[in-house]
Amino acid sequence: MTSGRAYNLQFNRQADYAAFMACVGFKTKLCKPRHPFTKGKVERLIRFVKDNFLAGRTFDNVTQLNASALEWCAAQGSRYRKAIDCIPLEEHAASCAQRAALPAMTDELSMYLCPQRKVSFDGFVSYEGRRFGVPYWYSGQACRVNRDGAYLHIYSDDMSRELAVHEVTWSRRDSFCEGQYSDGQPEELPTAPVTTVIAQLEPPVSDEGFAKFDFERGL
Repeated sequence: MTSGRAYNLQFNRQADYAAFMACVGFKTKLCKPRHPFTKGKVERLIRFVKDNFLAGRTFDNVTQLNASALEWCAAQGSRYRKAIDCIPLEEHAASCAQRAALPAMTDELSMYLCPQRKVSFDGFVSYEGRRFGVPYWYSGQACRVNRDGAYLHIYSDDMSRELAVHEVTWSRRDSFCEGQYSDGQPEELPTAPVTTVIAQLEPPVSDEGFAKFDFERGL
């Protein structure tokens, strides 16, 4: 579930997500942001995670953050909840897990699990606020990315070829792939067409500075 009018306009153009909804069989309802009447459970869950998991914790890298989050979720799910009079993990195992089934790996599901990214002119794709290198010969095209644990896999747009594999860290520095610029260095092109024209003027026939000394002029 998501929120926001601005995102509503963008949501209508997410063809991959629409195909995934049709494949799995669910619907997404858009709600107003920070609106407890329509999405109180969602907003309360976000606040619970911020106040009870993130507060007072430090992490060396994003992989450690994800591992700690999974441990925290397992611990919270194993606690007795008075509001629902049960232990969530036990209730899930008894009621939901038995009916759950893995969806078929269709083309729509594969494309959703590997979102599309645009390769920049210098051979990088953005993912989770970081830039990861792609071989320069593939620059300026669309690609697909998929994170598996501590590693990010980058594929061609049709998923027929793996272009690069990167270890995901907490560093904000660009991550280069092996042989990224083996076929040449990037060259940034102007963002607007060049309209300035330079021309060389012919020198004047006479020097106007000495015209006042031409006493025969005008006779």
